[in-house]
Amino acid sequence: MKSLYFYKKSYSFPKDLENLSKNFNLYNSKLNKSGRNNFGRVCVRHQGGGHKQNYRLLDFKNKHKDYRLISIEYDPNRSSFIGLFFDCFENKLFFDTCCEGQKVGSSYKFSSLVDDISIGNKMILENIPLGTLVNSLEIKPGKGAQYLRSAGAFGKLQQKNTKLGLARIKMPSKKDIFISLKCLATVGIVSNIFNKNKNIAKAGRNRWLNIRPTVRGVAMNPIDHPHGGGEGKTSGGRHSVTPWGRLTKGKKTVVRSKKTKNVIQF
Repeated sequence: MKSLYFYKKSYSFPKDLENLSKNFNLYNSKLNKSGRNNFGRVCVRHQGGGHKQNYRLLDFKNKHKDYRLISIEYDPNRSSFIGLFFDCFENKLFFDTCCEGQKVGSSYKFSSLVDDISIGNKMILENIPLGTLVNSLEIKPGKGAQYLRSAGAFGKLQQKNTKLGLARIKMPSKKDIFISLKCLATVGIVSNIFNKNKNIAKAGRNRWLNIRPTVRGVAMNPIDHPHGGGEGKTSGGRHSVTPWGRLTKGKKTVVRSKKTKNVIQF
């Protein structure tokens, strides 16, 4: 009963959430592959089951110049809330990530003026003042938002170098990245900042989320895992590895094809 109490009290949905998009043909069907590839072989472990979901296709290309927020909705495919927007020029509805503080009925736009710095507006990094919190960040100009899209995520614009055409942004991991000044970003913080307070509390809730049980390697037999076997509890006698013998702790995962000696200096 104690775990059920934490499950219910850890997080509650806001009261202003609506579901107006169900009245329009905006959903796409989503096929549950359970971690399998086109040959039917498991490529990603611990996936399967889960609640049936419809996919909401979000517009990360930032094609809309002037739009109005119609409703704030729950999306089962992501941690943040999404907004149903109406494009005032093209007269059509579309989905996009919702920022903390956006209000239903308010208008938002893509602008290049410093006076238009307000939550929910989209701007090029070149026109955003230093110290501004941004989200839905592009990596390459025109490719669409790829960074800072999960619940409560934001980056801080630290520096701009017009000579190199780069901006330095502090990520949630405290790491600084360099992005072109021509890239787009949304002003503000992604919605649903209290998502981190969710307490799973029971195994069944993970099964709703398409997550199957994970068995420790040390609890397996030697034929099933490199950590398996032994009389009683054993320390393993080797570094932590995957079921296929690859290192899991401390091994670098980034593949850098081009090694440059030049360091970016501001």
